[in-house]
Amino acid sequence: MVIRACSSAVERFSDKEEVEGSTPSTPTMKEEYITKEGLEDLKKELNYLKTEKIREIAELIRHTASFGDLKENFAYHDAKEKQSFLLTRIKEVEQKIKNAKVVEKKQSDKVQIGSKVQVLTEGEKQEFSIVASDQVDVLRGNISYESPLGQVLMEKSVGDKVFLELEGNKIEYKILRIE
Repeated sequence: MVIRACSSAVERFSDKEEVEGSTPSTPTMKEEYITKEGLEDLKKELNYLKTEKIREIAELIRHTASFGDLKENFAYHDAKEKQSFLLTRIKEVEQKIKNAKVVEKKQSDKVQIGSKVQVLTEGEKQEFSIVASDQVDVLRGNISYESPLGQVLMEKSVGDKVFLELEGNKIEYKILRIE
């Protein structure tokens, strides 16, 4: 039960924009804290989008345009919409790379971006990796440093107890290990 509650909290509040109830439609100029691995992943994604995916969409547009009357050609309009989403994503990724501030995990006894943290909650051990919001993957235990759980864990040490209030319930997490 705790795992489900924790996972749902992490999913719902994986970054500040979701917590505040708005998701930015255009890239912001704020600094993006990210791990070295996360930056490499963004660069790989950008390369894929600019090479393979853009060619794939261009071919789809050419193919659907051959169906005839473009005003009533749903497939063509769908392909153009996919192209628009792709170009928007390319701009977002470029902006994230431009604003990226790589955070190197320092040898520390405190939780920070890039840390793997083992906690004990209600008699169960759980492990989380503290990552940037673009790297969140709840199923793999990757939580954002901006999530409610990530925020309460940041800068804490082994042995510390932190509390997360979720839907009126106070959940205690004891930090067992930090890598």
